[in-house]
Amino acid sequence: MKFTKAIFALVATVTFISFTGCKQESVTSTSPNTTTANDHGHDHADGEGGHSHAAHGAGPHDGTVADWGGGKFHVEFTVDHDKQQATVYILGADQKTAVSIDAEEIELSITNPEMQVVLKADSQEGDTDGKASRFVGTHQKLGVVQEYAGTLTGVVDGTPYTGEFAEQAHVGHEH
Repeated sequence: MKFTKAIFALVATVTFISFTGCKQESVTSTSPNTTTANDHGHDHADGEGGHSHAAHGAGPHDGTVADWGGGKFHVEFTVDHDKQQATVYILGADQKTAVSIDAEEIELSITNPEMQVVLKADSQEGDTDGKASRFVGTHQKLGVVQEYAGTLTGVVDGTPYTGEFAEQAHVGHEH
């Protein structure tokens, strides 16, 4: 059933993007309100007060950041190829501060090589009340050194969130 929900969210995202014509290669997201990177509440032009798609690039853990819920949350995807492990951090609107959520797991879907990984809550310092801001999972295919693209899906306070990400090589982290 969880896999079916993830597939539905992915199909809805692809359908929405194809109808809106978003041609930018970077981060998009969907939430219950189905937002994309172009309408999540802040300007994408370079300059004061806004940020570009590229500004989502590297997060505080040197990972790739995507929106969850029109900027209410952000998710940061990181991968350790040697451990064949993905770690996702839940961040606030500022894309820097850890935010603990009441979830036992989130789902990671990678498009190439195709895989689905259940990431389990892995509380870190500062997480309270049985909540977590870090989620970890392993898969043999994560040992492949490449830039990954995919979808992160989870539920926060009964609200489903989906965010798409695409790793891009950046200074100090080239594959």
